[in-house]
Amino acid sequence: MRHTFAVLVENNPGVLSKVAGLFSRRGFNIESLVVSETEDPSASRMTIVVEGDARVLEQVGKQLNKQVDVIKVNDITNEETVSRQLSLIRVAADQNTRQEILQITEIFRCRVVDIGRKSLIVEATGDEAKIQAVIRSLKPFGILEMARTGQVAMLRGAK
Repeated sequence: MRHTFAVLVENNPGVLSKVAGLFSRRGFNIESLVVSETEDPSASRMTIVVEGDARVLEQVGKQLNKQVDVIKVNDITNEETVSRQLSLIRVAADQNTRQEILQITEIFRCRVVDIGRKSLIVEATGDEAKIQAVIRSLKPFGILEMARTGQVAMLRGAK
């Protein structure tokens, strides 16, 4: 099962390595890892998505809580969340295909953030399903390059 952890940590060098190490030492491949400073510059927020057995991942969550630099760990897998990913996609676009690509970006509410003579860079944000749909739609035109963030997630409501 896929699990999503929201981890609040002290904003110190080496914390990312320690946290990621807990997962890798137990044989879990981290599917997505996003880290950024929070509204408090002394703290960072990690959103970690990992595939694995619920019982074992519960133990990993408990071990994370024991780390000195970890402030709080939430397994938000079964919670109501708002989650997004960002993708930048450079797609081949000549005069014959440019208009069709622009129509696709409009349908998916994407933004064209760069226009070149032979390509466009499209910015897509949304959940994983939307990002995958955008990629599938642009693939026939020729995806030249792509960069994606991992999942960023927050609990819904007044937390």
